[in-house]
Amino acid sequence: MTPKRIQFFIALVFFVLGGWAAFFPQHVIDTVFLPEYRDHGRLLPFTIACFGAQALLSGLFAAFSRFSSLTFLVYGIALLPFFAFNYYFTFHDPVFTSIGLLDAVGNIIMLALCYVGWKKCKAIEQGAFS
Repeated sequence: MTPKRIQFFIALVFFVLGGWAAFFPQHVIDTVFLPEYRDHGRLLPFTIACFGAQALLSGLFAAFSRFSSLTFLVYGIALLPFFAFNYYFTFHDPVFTSIGLLDAVGNIIMLALCYVGWKKCKAIEQGAFS
């Protein structure tokens, strides 16, 4: 698998989860948030749709940028705080249902892809300098 293809798989996570949030915000609210946090006003669906739009934008950057080994490394490191977020708001101070852990699954997939991309790019970059 080439680094570019790895980037597209990272982008795919953003496109799937971000698209869900952008185009079906009420469905995300109804399945991901515990009942006591499902506000029936206009602000929460708007916020979730905005969150989804930002994820779609992140997917575009992931798909069409040029990643180096450093990019994959930094991207992977930047994902780590999201695991704390998922844990905290699912188990410690629950806001999310267990379906909210789909975000954690997406982050695990992206973290694994970052590792593979980092290794592939490192090998390519070292081969270019030998």
